[in-house]
This record gives sequence, C-alpha cells and structure tokens, in this order.
Amino acid sequence: MHVTGYELFSVPPRWLFLKLTTSDGTVGWGEPALEGRTRTVRAAVSELVEDFLLGNDPMEIERHWQRCYRGGHYRGGPILSSAIAGIDQALWDIKGQQLGVPVYQLLGGRARDRIPLYQWVGGDQPGEVAADAERAVDDGYSVVKLTMTARSHTRNSEEVVEIARDRVAAVDDAVGDEADIAVDCRGRISKGRLPRLASVLEPYGVRFLEEPVLPDQNESLERLSPTVGAPMATGQRMYTRWDFKRVLGNDAVAIVQPDITHAGGISEVKKIAAMAEAYDVDVMPKCPVGPISLAACLQIDFSTPNAVLQEQSIGVHELEGNEHLRYLEDPTVFEYDDGNLEPPTEPGLGIDVDESYVREQSEKEIRWQTPLWHHEDGSVAEW
Repeated sequence: MHVTGYELFSVPPRWLFLKLTTSDGTVGWGEPALEGRTRTVRAAVSELVEDFLLGNDPMEIERHWQRCYRGGHYRGGPILSSAIAGIDQALWDIKGQQLGVPVYQLLGGRARDRIPLYQWVGGDQPGEVAADAERAVDDGYSVVKLTMTARSHTRNSEEVVEIARDRVAAVDDAVGDEADIAVDCRGRISKGRLPRLASVLEPYGVRFLEEPVLPDQNESLERLSPTVGAPMATGQRMYTRWDFKRVLGNDAVAIVQPDITHAGGISEVKKIAAMAEAYDVDVMPKCPVGPISLAACLQIDFSTPNAVLQEQSIGVHELEGNEHLRYLEDPTVFEYDDGNLEPPTEPGLGIDVDESYVREQSEKEIRWQTPLWHHEDGSVAEW
C-alpha cells in the first residue's frame, strides 16, 4: 500500500481540509489550516506531499513526520508546522482505518472515559458576554472562556484592566455559580500591567489566564508567575516541542495549549503532552477550527492522562457560516452530555467526512483574513 494522491479544499468559514488517498482506496482526512494564510499553507502541503509522501507507505507516520520536518534546512514556524499537522492527522486516520481501531488505541489506549468541553463566549459589551455565557450554560457547558476585551486598547493602561474586570464580573453574576470562567488575554495587555489584572480578577476565581503575555515574551512568564494568582496557560502560537520546552523547564505555566492544527499534528502534540506530564503541567488542546481537528484532538484527550479540558468551536457565533457539524456524515459523534464528550468508537479519527458537501462548499470564494485593528492614534493593535 502506498499514497497515490491528495486533494485540498478551502471551505467556510476559514478552514482547509486535506484528503489523502492510498493504493487500496483508503482515504484519510486532515486539517492543515492556518487561519488567514490558507493559500500559503496549501502550497506548503502540496510541496511536502509531493516531495515526501506520494508513492510511500502511509503507515510509517514517524518517518514521514521526520522527513517533512527535517527534510529542509529550515524548520518550524506556523506555516510548516500547520502543513505537517494536517498531513499527520490524515496519516493517523489512514492507519486507524487499516487496523480497525480509533487512533487513541494506537497511542496507548484510553486514559479516561470522558473529556469536558469548554465554550468560548463573546460580545462587545459585558451584558452581551453574560448573555452568551448563560446560553452556553443552558447548553450544558460548565466552563466558559471570554476574551479580556472586545477590541484592543492601549496595552499598558488601567482602562484595559477595568474593561476586563467589568466583562468578567458580568459573566460571574450571570453564571458564576454554575460555571468556571477562563480569560483569554490574547496579548492585549502588557506584561507590566498583568499583575494588576490578576489582582483585580482574583475575587472571581478565574479558572485560567490564557496567553497572559505575547508568545515572544514567554521568557517573562517565570518572573510573572508568582504575581499571578490564576493558573497561566499558553501555547496556541507555539508550534513544536522545542518551543514548549522553554516554558516547561522553569515552572512558568500550569497549562499548555498546543493547537493540533498548528503544532505538528497528533504525533507532535502527543510528545508535547508527555513532556508536560513530566513537569506536572496540564494539557488543554486548542481547537478554534474545524471538525477534523476536533476529532484529532479527541485522540489526544482520550490517550493522555494530563489532558483536562477540550476547546471546541461548535456554535461559536464569532464565525459567520460556522456549520461545524454539516461537514460530517454523522454529526452525533460530537454530541456531548452535561458538557462532556465520550470517546469515538469508529476507526481512525472516528468521523466520516461528507465529501460531497466539502466539494460543494469549496466552490465558494474563501478569503478570510485576521482582522487588522488599530489604536486611536493609528498604530497597529493586537487582535
């Protein structure tokens, strides 16, 4: 058996799907998306598949990962790691189907019987965020996450702190007795102002602070950690185990959040999770993208003892045309009970992609770009 072909599909709202086909007709799906850079990642996936996969045995996943990563003089970064991630997911999907088991069985078997999900909630004003949080709790979620501000303000201002406090306070008033609240900083606050933010939010018992500093300031996390009461989490904009080792070795964070679509796929995220376990650090895989990536995340969740919570974007109102489940033949695979998902039982990634619908949607013009925000003085702001 060998890889005989591939296809790439750009689909709404901002996702990229990869279909790998083998000589015996087995099809594996992956999601090598990088939101806002779809055309660039498409080119990278094509180069890697044509250079290293076509004509080769898809079962040799580790060899293919190493060839894709080390086969060029330049390594890492979001483009290459996202391309590898989608290829890796598709190869695991094929291998699971060939052996007739879910991928998590090939990663050591189940470490748990269910994994809790959390829901991102949003809105421009505190009342809107609170209403969205109430909706999420009504839907069964016990953890909600909000961004600290609806837009970027001057990062080193007291205004940023006050806005974050008002948003968290409104959500706490609405659902504080029923759900934990997490806060995504998204780099919208300076590291100098972070201790002040943590102090103001302390009465609300924040579950975790996500990306409290920009990823290129991660060296500051060790110093800041004692000043921040809430557990700190980071990892969405980190792409390899070599990136994560810099925050694991100094007790800088309590939670790592590798994105299975950007951080090298199932193979790499499993290694990142094992590294984190050695440092008593929890894992919460990031998944603000599509259903193939969510299916891949679940393979990590159910085979990883230190995985504690799973992000997902089903129904997130931020994404126009977010028909997350419409891309699946059987959307019930992601049906949750009391905010928890049980392990998939079908082989491979455990999903059947509705290829006809994927092809139909790929005919649309997809040109999603990360919003470009500016401060009042015209300078570029963090999104």
